[in-house]
Amino acid sequence: MAGLQPQDDPLKMSHRETWKMQHERLHVKHRGHEAMHAEMVLILIAMLVVAQIVLVQWKQRHCRSYNMVTLLQMWVVPLYFTIKLYWWRFLSTWGMFSVITSYVIFRATRKPLSCRTPRMVYKWFLLIYKLSYAVGVIGYLAIMFTMFGFNIFFRIKAEDSMDVGVIMLFYGLYYGVMGRDFAEICSDYMASTIGYYNMGGMPSRNLSNDMCAVCGQKIFVDVDEEGIIEDTYQLSCNHIFHEFCIRGWCIVGKKQTCPYCNEKVDLKRMMNNPWERTHVLYGQLLDWLRYLVAWQPIIIGIVHGINFSLGLE
Repeated sequence: MAGLQPQDDPLKMSHRETWKMQHERLHVKHRGHEAMHAEMVLILIAMLVVAQIVLVQWKQRHCRSYNMVTLLQMWVVPLYFTIKLYWWRFLSTWGMFSVITSYVIFRATRKPLSCRTPRMVYKWFLLIYKLSYAVGVIGYLAIMFTMFGFNIFFRIKAEDSMDVGVIMLFYGLYYGVMGRDFAEICSDYMASTIGYYNMGGMPSRNLSNDMCAVCGQKIFVDVDEEGIIEDTYQLSCNHIFHEFCIRGWCIVGKKQTCPYCNEKVDLKRMMNNPWERTHVLYGQLLDWLRYLVAWQPIIIGIVHGINFSLGLE
């Protein structure tokens, strides 16, 4: 230890200096392996292309099984990394979300269906959707806040503000995707149980003029009136619904058709102001990110297995 310089002593180095030293050692270790690295990159690109083709074909041919497997992976894969990397904060939120959502799904799949269940289900998933949207936006703003250097004015370390932004953005996107997928499953179960809608698209019961086809309950507010708690919505097919029900069905439950007659729904007519349209865009973003969260770790794991079998480091 006599020849060890103070700046080389790990005990006296800062976190940034330690990371820099480890990075330099990594470069020294892999120097001269350019051909091997190029081969590994080609394997990764080929695997991504093949996986994309397989997943697209699977989704087109067997959409229901694809969605179920994807949802199961999104629920389990983060749990594995959480336990492995000791992310107890995420584990606590994951546990609370799982317990409450499991109870909601249990209520939504019961037969006969309670008259209060549909509204409870849509209120829960609409709450998750809005919370995830807010948390994701705050996380994104925190990242932009750090990248433009505003953290210096508040004497906040860049690493700390960036960590907060990335974590909040991940929380918002992850729970947003999970909430929408579980809401879609509950939508199918509840609507088919009530009887106004089924997977074939043909209603099995007649709908009266004052009934909501999503929850099966009576509508007391006219379309032209302004409700105290919620309004009444009328689609282009002239069928009317409770505000919470049809918003949950279309925006959260990802249904783009009328719950009764299966006619295409124009979501723009449901938006009271331009700010609400961002919720639809956010939902489309969540659908795209599902592939990244659910399948990317599996693909990377397969690539690592191929590299290991070929003796590539």
